[in-house]
Amino acid sequence: MNKLHIIGLGLLGGSFGLAAKDKFPEILITGTDSDEKNLQDALNLGIIQEAKDSPDADTDIIILATPADTLGDLLLKTLDQMGENTLVFDVGSTKAKLCALVADHPKRKQYLAAHPIAGTEYSGPKAALMGLLDRKVMIICDLEKTDLQLKEKAYELFDALNLKLRFMDPEEHDRHLAFVSHLSHISSFMLGKTVLQKMEDEKNIFDMAGSGFASTVRLAKSSPAMWAPIFTENKDNILSALNGYISNLTEFRDKIAANDGQALSNDMTEINKIRDILDLEK
Repeated sequence: MNKLHIIGLGLLGGSFGLAAKDKFPEILITGTDSDEKNLQDALNLGIIQEAKDSPDADTDIIILATPADTLGDLLLKTLDQMGENTLVFDVGSTKAKLCALVADHPKRKQYLAAHPIAGTEYSGPKAALMGLLDRKVMIICDLEKTDLQLKEKAYELFDALNLKLRFMDPEEHDRHLAFVSHLSHISSFMLGKTVLQKMEDEKNIFDMAGSGFASTVRLAKSSPAMWAPIFTENKDNILSALNGYISNLTEFRDKIAANDGQALSNDMTEINKIRDILDLEK
């Protein structure tokens, strides 16, 4: 692999750049970002070696790492303009709309729908980490629609970065992510909002915030510019997840109101089974 181009030089795009340069020291990594400061930071941090609005015709891989609501137009524009031996993949959290959008594009075989399950609550090039992707899951959708030789370029990169590949159809991906990722971010944001509202009356409330609160609300520090588009792009699945979550919250609230300690204990005992499931996933 000789040339990599990254569009969107934040946490994920930046982490791909740092890791790729570490594993392929001779590679030329170019890139661009709509934020001039991000672009300059990426150059200063060595995420990219050269700022370019458009990749060279002989670029091996283009990575799209911009907010979810920008990826559709960007993907179409990139496919229209790139060379015939270039592969493009995105790292967005939603896949069904993108895959449907490019289903009949003449260069569909040059696109790989990908999503690394990796991230932190921080954003921007300065949040990028060389080891962020190490041993993380990379979900790939509609694999069979990507050209075999171009897939080999992706595999070379993914293998070097120690990513674990999993395969799903786009609708399954979006449905599952609504529950295990998107809903948890909404929960964290709303917990943060509830406590901030309480702080208006009781200024010392954060003095009592322990590690449990800190870990639960950690995701509320995530970038609104990244997450608001995800919530709207995956609206139907997220609404379904939220409906179930709100129903469970209401039932739990009703048991507390009824002083039904045994029912509360039974509920939590049943939910404790998630420990075994999560331990198996490690």
